Amino acid sequence: MWGRQRNLYSTYKRISSKERLNGNASEASLGRSPSGVLKEAGLPSWKRSLPHVLVATLSSFLFGYHLGIVNDTLESISLDLSFRGSTLAEGLVVSTCLGGAFVGSLFSGWTADGVGRRRAFQLCALPMIIGASVSATATTLRGMLLGRLFVGMGMGLGPPVAALYVAEVSPAFVRGTYGSCTQIATCLGLMASFFVGIPSKELMGWWRVCFWVSALPAALLAILMEFCAESPHWLFKRGRMAEAEENTERLFGASHVKYAMAELTKSDRGDEVDTAKFSDLFIGRHVRVVFLGSTLLALQQLSGINAVFYFSSTVFTSAGVPSDIANICVGIVNLSGSIIAMVLMDKMGRKGLLLWSFSGMAVSMGFQVIGASSLLSGSVVLYLSVGGMLLFVLTFSLGAGPVPSLLLSEILPARIREKAMAVCMAVHWVINFFVGLLFLRLLEQLGPQILYASFGIFCFVAVVFVRKNIVETKGKTLQEIEMAFLPAD
Repeated sequence: MWGRQRNLYSTYKRISSKERLNGNASEASLGRSPSGVLKEAGLPSWKRSLPHVLVATLSSFLFGYHLGIVNDTLESISLDLSFRGSTLAEGLVVSTCLGGAFVGSLFSGWTADGVGRRRAFQLCALPMIIGASVSATATTLRGMLLGRLFVGMGMGLGPPVAALYVAEVSPAFVRGTYGSCTQIATCLGLMASFFVGIPSKELMGWWRVCFWVSALPAALLAILMEFCAESPHWLFKRGRMAEAEENTERLFGASHVKYAMAELTKSDRGDEVDTAKFSDLFIGRHVRVVFLGSTLLALQQLSGINAVFYFSSTVFTSAGVPSDIANICVGIVNLSGSIIAMVLMDKMGRKGLLLWSFSGMAVSMGFQVIGASSLLSGSVVLYLSVGGMLLFVLTFSLGAGPVPSLLLSEILPARIREKAMAVCMAVHWVINFFVGLLFLRLLEQLGPQILYASFGIFCFVAVVFVRKNIVETKGKTLQEIEMAFLPAD
């Protein structure tokens, strides 16, 4: 994974400000060698920044854990809290968390921009600890919903900050690999929730232990982040030059401080030292990148991935596979694909992974449509349904899962990065909420063929969108990407 360092000297090429591209910049132009002086600098060790990245991914682990923990425990929770049989109450236990995540994502940009990345992680951990405690000790539905709301706020705050932090503290030549770590952590969180939740079907009250367990990684995130480096990008943006140099040395080594600070200076073009306003995201030259980010995340959710995760147990059960084994199979496939994506991210590139991923998802939905038709019967239908679902999860984890949040943290200009990420993630949670809310009703009204075909069409639209609008960013510093991607006034 690290053997290509010597071939990646182009990571540190300087780009003249006269070579900025317009909004329709091609990836060929972005990768073009500048005519200016080539800065020869050795690559920083990837080992320096790795511990900081691993601590940050605890927020992604918690994100996955809390998404999956109610799957196996919901029945026990409904019995203990006396709302069994109420589909509305059960739905609220799930969706309240999504509502809290939407609120948390709205404030993620302002939090990361105002108090810094490290403090934002600690603020993310706080509602997760409170929410887990409230949920674990709940004696009524109202108490459970309050706990899930707090947890959701932490879930909404964590992923945008993690994407920002990982992108800003990682060397350019492994930024894609490190960016994939957040997706792997999410998969590990989901799998952990499956395993921890298994005893809940046999032991009354075990679901309370499941919530208590989640408080431990949240506390570790808050404590360990105290010893992690702050983002040099944020420190530089706040005018704290000495601290930016100190943290750059921690992350990349003393020999890279001068070059890294020069790179940061390149993105400071006079008009961008002030704080971005909310209106700046929707007018002027920033509109295009905000639109690209929001659309990419919307297409990610409209592909139907969360609906597929939700419906997977039913499909497996109809094939005679127990739900526990089904969840583990989906988790293993998801994790395997994420590990492959981590290896390929800085080799194949972001755009290539997205194209192959959405194409594979479209084909997988085609298998689901055929499996749901009346043309076939027996074991062929089961193989198509189960195989198509596993293929869908695998191809999603190869690109459509890990790439969008990483790509956003790369293409969003430094001046608006935090607030724009918050807006894009808010779009993600809104689409996520409505897909989860309407999936079963649409399945009943339209039937599986039309619904799965619709998901497949959105996957195909995503392929076209990525091909026409997304540029390759692998191996480039954030400053190079910004100067190439953002048109001059």
